[in-house]
Amino acid sequence: MRNIKSVRRIRAKVSGTSARPRLCLAVSLTNLRAQLIDDVSAKTIASATTLSNKDLKGKSLTQKAEWLGAQIAEQAKKAKVKNVVFDRGGKIYHGRVKAFAESARAAGLEF
Repeated sequence: MRNIKSVRRIRAKVSGTSARPRLCLAVSLTNLRAQLIDDVSAKTIASATTLSNKDLKGKSLTQKAEWLGAQIAEQAKKAKVKNVVFDRGGKIYHGRVKAFAESARAAGLEF
């Protein structure tokens, strides 16, 4: 119940535009997904998932998060996006969420 309330509260404040899309992170027990979303036109600009790389099998979620942060930043550069709004999906900024964010920042995204 807590997570649903947290997600709704965050989504009420965080919205993406074409100039500054929303970087949405979804975390499951074994994998992670990230999307760059323009909420105004309801379009996904770029997306990446840990399921697409077979080399990550057996790695920890923190290592997967670091890889995913670099991948989504690379796709953002291709789409000519530099600034984003980070939507952590109700998760606490710790562990794999923090690793993802720091990796994306190191690869060139600003948020």
